[in-house]
Amino acid sequence: MTDSSTRRTVLATGAAGALAAGCSKYGNSNNSSGSSSVKATGGQELAKTSEIPVGGGTIFKDQKIVVTQPKKDEFKAFSAICTHLGCTVGTVSNGVIECPCHHSKYRIADGSVASGPAPKPLPAEQIKVEGNSIRLV
Repeated sequence: MTDSSTRRTVLATGAAGALAAGCSKYGNSNNSSGSSSVKATGGQELAKTSEIPVGGGTIFKDQKIVVTQPKKDEFKAFSAICTHLGCTVGTVSNGVIECPCHHSKYRIADGSVASGPAPKPLPAEQIKVEGNSIRLV
């Protein structure tokens, strides 16, 4: 026969540990959701260069990538996953990429944090501009 108070203690302790593990920041090693992402590869065309506004950008939600054009004919690509809690960024305007969840903002030129709570920049992604086509590498 088992002691029911001991079993309740073990169950309560296990639940508290699981809750604590779920509260880590996106991208930390304790957060398994930050370690796997689905991205298109193999030179898939994302857009035509004319579709990316100068001083702005476009979010490709299916590929989890944001492509920006900080200056005319200068294209950059970053992960579209916010480094705060893993939300997909929502808008690109006025020189920043903004996350709708907690309003972290990133600079379109380098993905650096313009305002938090994001703890680190958006990781760069590899693209190739061929003629008027922007492709994933």
